[in-house]
Amino acid sequence: MATIDADSHVIETDATWAWMDGADAKHRPLAIQTPTDPPREFWMIEGRLRGRRGNAGKDTPRESQELTDIEARLRHMDELGTDIQVLYPSLWTSVTFSAPEVELAICRSYNRWLGDAWQQSNGRLPWIAVMPLMSLDRAVVEADWARNHGACGVLSRGFERMRHASDPYYYPLYAAASELDMPVCFHAGIGSSELFDIFSTAPDQGNFMKFKFPVISSFHSLVFGGVPERFPDLRFGFIEVSSQWTPYVVHDIVRRMGWKGDAEKARHMTTQMLKDYRFYVACQTDDDLPEVLRYTGEDNVVMGTDYGHADTSSELLALQTLRETSPVSPEIVEKILDTNARALYAL
Repeated sequence: MATIDADSHVIETDATWAWMDGADAKHRPLAIQTPTDPPREFWMIEGRLRGRRGNAGKDTPRESQELTDIEARLRHMDELGTDIQVLYPSLWTSVTFSAPEVELAICRSYNRWLGDAWQQSNGRLPWIAVMPLMSLDRAVVEADWARNHGACGVLSRGFERMRHASDPYYYPLYAAASELDMPVCFHAGIGSSELFDIFSTAPDQGNFMKFKFPVISSFHSLVFGGVPERFPDLRFGFIEVSSQWTPYVVHDIVRRMGWKGDAEKARHMTTQMLKDYRFYVACQTDDDLPEVLRYTGEDNVVMGTDYGHADTSSELLALQTLRETSPVSPEIVEKILDTNARALYAL
């Protein structure tokens, strides 16, 4: 059995934008470093400063985080006992764009950077594609290119601009992802500058509301929006918000279904919701897994390390810890670290 890290990261570098030539070149993000001690790093995009390396982990080498030395990353994976890492971006935890042509140019270059890295890794670094969501027709084209170059999912963030996950605006992308056998992965982050600014006024800079709540909200929105029924072959990932919230959200959905008069469906959904809707949730080592599994089932939980980052979801040795100290059976551990991740990402 393999060990699959279902949520690891890359941190964008100047090489990420090397595919922005011709008309796209004028939109290339500009790396900026402040003269402070210690210096802070930013990207200048559309005249606005965007964070760069503000969440970089000290337990992973910079050349591995930025894929400037792919062999070094693979060697580190070998040391960790990890066979495959699924790569998520860093910039897209909060970046938004004003102009569709800028978004398209930056997404396209990022995706080609990752496609090249995947090829160099001999398939050990499949990746999640970023989508130009202001141009849905181009997003469909981009998803097709990405699928043929190592992508194993498309990214979403729960709130994109002022739209939620079940907005019919996204149906063309959902249809394309389903046809391509790619999941839509809702990763910690937010794609709305308006909500980002509102949430940032809360204590702790609103980090729970900005980065965690949108993913949890998308789960709820998809169910009541009927999206899983509309796209019966499409899979969905809910990544980097732990799994501890799933009992509450499933319980809330079941109560609401009963309140709306569908008590029979509500009873069935208590234990079958994730399986029936092809929902996969990423857990953490300190989650109460026996309790979580009562609501998720054994086949719809995966695990990531947040490799490359340093926040409340980051645990470099999480996969080993689960194997060594898990409160669930070894058979379930193998599902979480291999079988379920393969199913989510069609690896």
